[in-house]
Amino acid sequence: MEVDDDEHELPRSDAVALREAISDAVTETREFFRTAGTFREDGSYEVSRRGADSSGNAKVFESFDAVKRLYGRLPDQFDASDVEHTGITGSRRHMMVRHFAEHPAFDCQIDQRSPLTAEKTATDSDEPTDRSDAAQPNATAD
Repeated sequence: MEVDDDEHELPRSDAVALREAISDAVTETREFFRTAGTFREDGSYEVSRRGADSSGNAKVFESFDAVKRLYGRLPDQFDASDVEHTGITGSRRHMMVRHFAEHPAFDCQIDQRSPLTAEKTATDSDEPTDRSDAAQPNATAD
């Protein structure tokens, strides 16, 4: 590798360790009660059912900002059918309602369980607020 016209060479083991450290810095999974959110290496954000391992239990967004935009388009009180209007189908609709209620970047909570309904709790805006660095990679999981 060359930096400021100086050539630097890393031993293979150091290069592998550096690659793993960089990967860890840009990839993070944060688990909540029923859902999990993963910042992936390619910049995308995946919402999944906690502990699930099939793609039928996950929805990948181009970025965390795309998830925030989806949340911003939902009404103050929303359920799975409102999420479905955005193109998310099947059980992923309910997963997204739960993820919005569980993730601290979104000011909302479950309002009722049947039908599963969430309500935004922010009073001055429909936009999510970033409470701490929870929406950023490398945030520490609780």
